[in-house]
Amino acid sequence: MINVIWFGILFIGIAFGVLTGDGELLSKTIVSTTSDTVKLIIELLGMMCLWCGVMKIAERSGLTDKLARLLKPILRRIFKEAGKDDKALGAIVMNLTANMFGLSNAATPFGIRAMEEMDRINGHKDVASNDMVLFLVLNAACIQFVPTTVVSIRAAFNSGNPGSIILPALCTTTFASILGIILCKFLQRYF
Repeated sequence: MINVIWFGILFIGIAFGVLTGDGELLSKTIVSTTSDTVKLIIELLGMMCLWCGVMKIAERSGLTDKLARLLKPILRRIFKEAGKDDKALGAIVMNLTANMFGLSNAATPFGIRAMEEMDRINGHKDVASNDMVLFLVLNAACIQFVPTTVVSIRAAFNSGNPGSIILPALCTTTFASILGIILCKFLQRYF
């Protein structure tokens, strides 16, 4: 459905540009926009490589393992069923740890594995369990220690201080995560 919506937006925009006599401006804009997009992707690629390297250093130094050990007791209390299953809890911890460091690409396989493991222990295969819903909320609102993507985009656009987003991101994602847990626990009583 989203493809139809995007096609409609593009078609209407192009048709409007041609009908108003701005076809030349439209074609120049398309060319310059695609060029700018390629430049941005190349700049982001460099920044993402840097942050992935930093994450590898954090992983090899044991920082991510320490964070995972710190999270496990907390997550055992939050997740009723998945907290009792080491495979499910391990995948949840790895996903949230990668997300906390802003590495959503690295977190995705762990998120998929966590959902598969929680589905394995789910008694109702056609309905998401409360733990699955809570994990989805935590995954979407995950606490961000280093929002690497946002910092990379700000750096690519020559921000004076790309890292100034770190503290506000930490505060808002922490609040969103806590609120998400509270709302999930409250709504679990009724659904």
